[in-house]
Amino acid sequence: MIKRLARLISDILNPFLVSFAITVLLAFEATTGTADAVRWASISVALSVLPIFIVVVYLVRRKKLDSIFVNPRHQRNRIYSLASALAVIDCIVLFYLEAPELLRVIFVAGLVAIIIFMVINRFWKISLHTAFVAASVSVLIIVYGAAGAWSVVLLPLVTWARIETRLHSPMQVAVGALLAAAIVVVVFQCFGMIGS
Repeated sequence: MIKRLARLISDILNPFLVSFAITVLLAFEATTGTADAVRWASISVALSVLPIFIVVVYLVRRKKLDSIFVNPRHQRNRIYSLASALAVIDCIVLFYLEAPELLRVIFVAGLVAIIIFMVINRFWKISLHTAFVAASVSVLIIVYGAAGAWSVVLLPLVTWARIETRLHSPMQVAVGALLAAAIVVVVFQCFGMIGS
C-alpha cells in the first residue's frame, strides 16, 4: 500500500507533467490575453516537453529504454543529449520570436540545468523528479511570492516517493533538488527578475 502510494506520487509528479504545468501557467502569467497565453504555451510545449516525451515513448516501445520514468543512468545519456540540443533550439526560437521574458528565462534555466545534469549523469544519477519539482517551486515563489510558497509541500512528497520506491538515494534526491533550485535562482538573478 505504501509503495503503491509512492509510485502514484512519483507518476503524477513526473518531469513531463510538471514541465507542462509550469510552462502553461507561466505563459498565462507572462501575457495579457488568453489567446496570447495559449499561443505561447502551445509553442513552448511543442518545442520542449512534447518532442522529448514522444522520443522517450518511442524508445520504450523499441526496448531502448526500460520505461518512461525509471531508467538506469547509462540509458539517460541519449535523452540528455537530445534534450540539450532541443533546449538550445528552444532558446534561439523563443528569443527570435520575442517570446515573453518570463518564458525565455525559464527556458534558459532549463538549458543550464540540462547541461549540468548531463555532465553529472556521466558518473552519477541524480533525481530528475525532485529537480523538476524543486525548480518549479523556486519559479513559483519567485514569480508569485507568498502565494507560490504553498507549492513547497510538493517537494517532500516527491522526495519521499523517490526514496520509498528505492529509485534514488537520499543524497540523489537532495542534490537534484538543491542544484535545480540554485540554477533557477542564479538564472533569474542574471536576468534581473528577482526582487524587481
